[in-house]
This record gives sequence, C-alpha cells and structure tokens, in this order.
Amino acid sequence: MIKPFRIDIPQADLDDLADRLSRTRWPNEVADAGWDYGFPLERLKELAEYWRTHYDWRRHEAALNELPHFTTEIEGQNIHFVHVESANPDALPLILTHGWPGSFLEFLDVIEPLSRDFHLVIPSMPGYGFSGPTHERGWDIIRIARAWAELMRRLGYERYGAQGGDFGSGVSIALGTVAPEHVVGVHVNYLPTRPDPDAGVELSASDEARLDKVRSLMASRPPYQALLAATPQTIGYALTDSPVGQLAWIAERFAQWTDPSTPIDDERMLTDISLYWLTGTAASSGRLHHDSTRGNAPCPVPLGVAVFAHDITQSVRPLTERLYDIRHWSEFERGGHFAAMEVPELFAGDVREFFLGLAR
Repeated sequence: MIKPFRIDIPQADLDDLADRLSRTRWPNEVADAGWDYGFPLERLKELAEYWRTHYDWRRHEAALNELPHFTTEIEGQNIHFVHVESANPDALPLILTHGWPGSFLEFLDVIEPLSRDFHLVIPSMPGYGFSGPTHERGWDIIRIARAWAELMRRLGYERYGAQGGDFGSGVSIALGTVAPEHVVGVHVNYLPTRPDPDAGVELSASDEARLDKVRSLMASRPPYQALLAATPQTIGYALTDSPVGQLAWIAERFAQWTDPSTPIDDERMLTDISLYWLTGTAASSGRLHHDSTRGNAPCPVPLGVAVFAHDITQSVRPLTERLYDIRHWSEFERGGHFAAMEVPELFAGDVREFFLGLAR
C-alpha cells in the first residue's frame, strides 16, 4: 500500500537540537591547523552557531511539503519517496537515487527541469532519512535495487530509466542488472574505475593520471570510509548523540567533495544534516558501507556516464567500456560529487540528453 506522507518534525526535537548545540563541548585546536587535523574549529563553530540561531527548519519543512511525498513498506522496511508526475502522460519514468551523505534533497533543483520530460520517483534509501532507520542486516545495494524494482511496479511503471551518484550509482546499475526487462538505461555521475594491468587497452596520459588518483585512494583508504565499513555502529553513537559531531562528519564531505567554484550553500547543507539528525539515521545510513561489496557490477542495459572534474575520482572510458554498454559519455569542467546540487543545469541537461537519446 502506498500512502501520502507529510513531514512534521515534533517541536520537542527541534528544541532539543537547539539545546544540545548551546551546550557543545569544544575541543582545542593547535595554532595554524588549517585542514591538517580535520575540520577547522573556527568554521565549525560558525556553522554550529548559524544552525542554532538562524537556520529555520520549519521554513524548509514547509517548502519540502509542497512536493508530493509518499511511503510504502517493502520487505518489512518503510520506504519514503517523492513522486512528481510530468504533464506529459507518456513521459518516461526515471528513478533517481542519492548516495551518502546525501539524501533525496540532492535532486530538489532538478525536479522542475526534468519533470518537463520525465515522471520522477525520488526515494530515500533504506536507513536514510524518512526511510530509516533499518532494523535488520542485509540492506545492501542489490537488495535496495530489488526494492526499487518493486516500488516502480507498484507505481505501475513497466519501462523506466535509473539515475544515481555515489551509492546511488551502484544501486542504479544493480537495478539494471536485476530488472533488465524494465530498465531502458542507467545514467550515473559517479563510476569509479579500478586499474587493470591486464586490460590490454591503450590509455592516454590523462587516463593514467586518473588511475594514479584511484591508486592513491586505494593505498590510503579515507578514514571515514574505513570506519563506516568496519564499525558503523560505534561512530553512530557519537553522531546520534552530538549534533556538532554530526555536523562536522557531513560538512567535511561537502567541503572536500565539491568544486570550489560551485559550493553548496550552508542552508542546503544544513537541511541535509538536519535530516540525518532529526531522523536519527547516522548509524543506519552508515551500515550501507559495511553491507555492500565494492567493485564494478555487470549491467546488461545501456549506460550513460557524466564525469565531473572535481568529483572524488573520474572514470576512465577505455576501461569502463570493457565492462558496460556505454551509449553516452560527457566530461564537465565544473561540478563535483554532488553534481545535482552543484551544477543542476549541467546535470539535468545530461540526464535529459541520455534518456531522450535512447528513445530516438
């Protein structure tokens, strides 16, 4: 059963957040630390004070409630999603999947342009936001993809496209794998390419530079990733109890993964962080790092790839083409990991070009 949903955070939860922020115990910081030891103290204090005294959740909540929200239960798990139907009844449906530490909020700025040509289904992944928390192990990328196939079936969509970045990329590719008879194509804006010395393909200097970046990341796994993959419950206690801890944990990702020329404004970032805090999903969202295997999964449907210059890594086309049926490849000089928020016009244009191109 699909039910309408309205966001209505209890005032007591907002009061508790403000109270906790007012009682933050701050660590000291060495002189001229910059980013050498992690998120800078002065910047974090600035964000925390703004969150406590100026940020207005109710204003954002009201704006979000102008969208059509729904929930349904799949395999015993509550699933929240936004469903925006195009004025064109024959429009192709698209399911858009966010990653970590994002949310369905990533797609707010592309709903209007994309809904001109597509019906949009924008779910919150199990364990995230209003789809969380989860209560059992096993909600990995494949299981989420199967849940998305069931969600689209319940909405009456027989043929549809899938789009995603970060974990959403893996879910979208997996959806093409588990439901190839229904998925017309998959578009991703994040697709890590692993070095393959036995590939037997000629690579350019820029391709090799991209692989060197990947090798560096593989040799020194980012601390957040190692921690979430190993013990998401342990860090979950701190993040669920301390709003400033949750703030630093996510704000660091936004600071480091975005294009400096296309930053995400503090209001949007704080809305995303507030969503994690107010739904208590720090631990459950982190479990996806623990439960999902990494690597390139096969996908029998056409793939479109958008590469943004300031993302964590950039895909290498000659290696990617050995694994997927690449029908569309775009390179952008602007934009980073949160492309739909950073450069919505470029993101929406590329998604439209790929999926409308498949229909020609």
